Amino acid sequence: MRPNKKKALLGLGLDNRDGQVRLTRGENFTLMGGSEETHALMQETAVKVNEELGRKGKTLDDVSSTELADVIMDVTDKIGARPPRPQEPPRP
Repeated sequence: MRPNKKKALLGLGLDNRDGQVRLTRGENFTLMGGSEETHALMQETAVKVNEELGRKGKTLDDVSSTELADVIMDVTDKIGARPPRPQEPPRP
C-alpha cells in the first residue's frame, strides 16, 4: 500500500442545468456538480457507503475495488439511485 495516501470517492454530476455550483467534501469523498437531485443522491450514496463499510469494520483503505463496487451497488439499490440489476441467467 502507498504510504501516507488514502483512498477517496469522487462523484461527478454532469446534468446541471440551473447554473448552481455544487461541491460537497467529506472525510474521504468529494462530490462536484450535478442537478440538485443528482447531487443529493451522490451525497446519500457516499454517506451510506461509509456507513456500510463501518458496519463491516472497514474503511475505503481496507476494501478491494470489487468489494467497494459491490457495496456501492447494494447501497444504490437500497436508495433507488439506479435501475434494478438484471438477473443473471442460471448456471448449468
